[in-house]
Formats: sequence, structure tokens, C-alpha cells
Amino acid sequence: MTDRYFENFMREETSTVEGADEEERSVGLHKESQDSLLKLLSMPYPTLSARLKSAAIDLKQTVVGKTWGFTLERNRRISDFTLYTGALGTAFLLFKSFQVTDNRNDLNLCSEIIKACDPASLHARAVTFICGRVGVCALGAVVAKHQANQQMLEYYLAEFKGIKVNEDHPDELLYGKLGFLWACLFLNKNLGDGVIPSTFTVRFVMEFLLRFASSYIWIYNHAILEQRALVNKVIKNGRKLGVGSRCPLMFKWFGQRFWGAAHGLAGNMYVLMHFDLPSDVVEDIKKTLKYMIENRFPSGNYPSSEEENTSDLLVHWCHGAPGMALTLVKAAEIFDDKEFLEAAIDAAEVVWKRGLLKRVGLCHGISGNAYVFLSLFRLTGNVEFLYRAKAFACFLLDRAGKLISEGEMHGGDNRYSLFEGVGGMAYLFLDMIDPANARFPGHEL
Repeated sequence: MTDRYFENFMREETSTVEGADEEERSVGLHKESQDSLLKLLSMPYPTLSARLKSAAIDLKQTVVGKTWGFTLERNRRISDFTLYTGALGTAFLLFKSFQVTDNRNDLNLCSEIIKACDPASLHARAVTFICGRVGVCALGAVVAKHQANQQMLEYYLAEFKGIKVNEDHPDELLYGKLGFLWACLFLNKNLGDGVIPSTFTVRFVMEFLLRFASSYIWIYNHAILEQRALVNKVIKNGRKLGVGSRCPLMFKWFGQRFWGAAHGLAGNMYVLMHFDLPSDVVEDIKKTLKYMIENRFPSGNYPSSEEENTSDLLVHWCHGAPGMALTLVKAAEIFDDKEFLEAAIDAAEVVWKRGLLKRVGLCHGISGNAYVFLSLFRLTGNVEFLYRAKAFACFLLDRAGKLISEGEMHGGDNRYSLFEGVGGMAYLFLDMIDPANARFPGHEL
């Protein structure tokens, strides 16, 4: 074991089961060990899927009890509403559970928690899905649609429209403009294709939202913004900071030019790739990604920032190869460029070797790192990537509880949260039931 991750002893060789469907092909496992983890890995996928589903439902109940139940029991207001570490993360887990099990009790409880998050999020500084009121309104609207509750749908959309995005909000996914744009994409995906056109301008969003609440206006920096696109502002900021460097787009957060998914280039490029952009902007995005590939560490891992470019330590979604791999998969998909796919596979090798972190969560833990393999499996259909996702999930299923209780694994500063704790592990287990459609929450769409 190293200080940061567990040694990955899970070796594999590819073999297929005659007559099996592509997703049910098994990958052969060295049989010399009878370890319980290896027994899990040797199970047929449908059998393992049932085990993961059962574990996910049990974990979900624990998360609900320790977060929402604790709040009700002590008659407290929600102190942390966010998707990242707070109550909205519990709601998002319940929504995922509803999608997998069709249990409407999960949907109704999800709605109840979102309603409690509503007043708690009123004065949030962040304008993002993961850490801001935007997430409450966007998820609330989608859940209301599933409940066929038109009144609440209109309410949440009107509230979403009234959120101010100011120039001083940073250009990043976790707290800033790109996290707001991600929420718009989330609404578009879940409320119907084209309701917010990919050429996103505030005028289009106004037209969409005014269908539900014509008395509201869209406010940007305390002024009505009709034609100027928020995405164009992000590009302008990125180009300004990229002037004079070999990287066409660059962004700062707290004085550092970060590369990762949470605060930097990987997350920003992922969101921007979803929009219809001029050809010169598309070229800037490609060149930015290729700059990052050219300047990665010899190991295949990625620096956390331009300033921290000599320490090859972090293999997290927030900083390092995992978050970059998810973005490269998207680039390979939309640009049909083998260089991006090869780089994504290289990043996945880093995750396979060093990604069994001594942490459980999505942001900087094993649960989040498993999504690298799920993303590559979804793109390529290569069963080896499904095996590797299965291996990480089985490691958690078999050992996480024991390792956390023994102090060998960090359970998260917020132990039951979605992004830091076992809430993320439950979400991964639910996603493993239908791996071809798995998405990293708050990043992949």
C-alpha cells in the first residue's frame, strides 16, 4: 500500500462466454486466490448487478437516515443544501434510485428534500448545479415533471430564471459560470430536446422560461441581457488569459490556472463542447486539450494547475487524470479524433494503476474514479473497461465498510454526502446496474 492509494492486485485477461451478449461477456480472472473480492469479480454480471443493487438500496437508506432523518429528528433547518456535501446530494441519490427501481416513494421523498433546500439556498453565492441554488431549481423542475406537478415545475423554472450570474463569478464548474451552463444543459436533457437550444443565448432561455412565468426577466449583472451569450463571455475570458501562451484558453480560480474538472480546463472544456460554437472556438478547444495532452506527466497523469506542474500525486476527479479522462472521452466522441481517445485510454491506465484511493467518494475517491472506465465502456463497447469499473465497484462492495471502520480508508469529511462520502458509492452501485448509460453526476450529461 502507498500513502495515497491501495495497490491494485486485480489482474485480468479478456475472454468471452459463448453466446453471451456484449454487456454480459465476462473477463477471465486469475484463479489462484479465493479472496472474497475475487469471488465477487468472478460472478456473472446479472448476479453481481443484483448484489450491487441490494447494497445500493441499503446504503441509500443509511444516507437518508443520517442526513434527512437526522435533520427531522432534531427539528433543524438544513445547514448545507448543496449537491456536493449536503441535502441536495441525498435528493439526487433518491432520484437516481427512483430511475433505477421506479419506487415512487423515493421520488416523493426527493421532492420533499428539495423543497426544504429551497429556502436554505436563497442566499447562495455559487451559481452552479453542484454548489448553488441553480441545482435546487434545476433538479426541482425535473422532479416536478416526473410527478406531473405543473405548479411546482413552473415555480422552479421561474426561480431558476431569476438567478443572477455576475461578471465576478469565476469561470469554472463547481462555483461559477460553467456550472450554471451545465445546469441549463441538464434542464434541456431532462425537460425535452431543444427547449434550450445548444447555441445558448439568454434570449433563447428567456423565451423558454417566459412560457411559464412571463412576469420575470433575466438579470445579468443587474441588466437585461438579450443577445450576448454567457458562453461567449467565458470564451472571451479564456482567450484573454491564454494570450501569449501555447494554450488558447486558460482560466483562473483563486489565482491559479487549474487544469482539473472541478475548477479548471477539463471541466470547462467538457461543458463548452456541448454547444454549437464557431469553428475558431472549436479549434481553440481542440488546441487547449492537445496542449494538456502534450504537457501531461510522463506517467500519463495530469498536473493540477499551471502553477503546480511538478507534483504527480493527485489521481482525482477534481484534479488529475480521472476528470481529464471524462473530458477526453467526450472530445473523442464529438471530434472523432483518435488522439483524444488514445489519451483517454492512457489516463484510464493511470486510474487503473493508482486510482484505488484511500477515499470512498466521487470527487476524490474510488467511486468517482470508476466512472473513467464506465465512460470509456460507453464510448467503445470494450468489455475490458466494464471489467475495470466492475473491479473498482467490487473493491468498494467487499472492503470499503471494513477499511473505513479500521481507519485504513477515509470515509469523507462529510461521510454520507454524495461527493465525499458513501452517498457517491451508492450512486455508483446504482449506475453499475445499467453501465452503458452510467454518467458521472454533475459532470457527464
